[in-house]
Amino acid sequence: MKVKIINKSSFSLPEYKTEGSAGMDLYANIEKPKILRPLERALIPTGIFLSIPFGCEGQVRPRSGLALKHGITLANAIGTIDSDYRGEIKVILINLSNEDFVIDKGDRIAQLIFVKYEKADFVEVNSLDNTERGQGGFGHTGY
Repeated sequence: MKVKIINKSSFSLPEYKTEGSAGMDLYANIEKPKILRPLERALIPTGIFLSIPFGCEGQVRPRSGLALKHGITLANAIGTIDSDYRGEIKVILINLSNEDFVIDKGDRIAQLIFVKYEKADFVEVNSLDNTERGQGGFGHTGY
């Protein structure tokens, strides 16, 4: 997939670090450190602008190391970048720990993944087909 990119940051383009990597790191494009206090959210710019092909989306996802070691994740779980969005990619970070966390210029703050999707055409009906699961949800299998 070819994705057009404008990089207004002072960092290199996002890249896959290994052959099996699904995501590419996004970097904090900030001038001075940002202190993220416990339960505080912040919108962190990356300096990256994309033109994603129609039928695809960009997904901004948390970095597992930040989540495990520091309680830093994304406030919106996964951020969707639509194919018609042309603004700067920004990351909504949240500090779920009990300690301040400092974000410095150039820190890896999230990862970017591209996914193809299908558009749904809804068909209104009066009933749905039966399945073994039926309406069972939220722990119905014992977990």
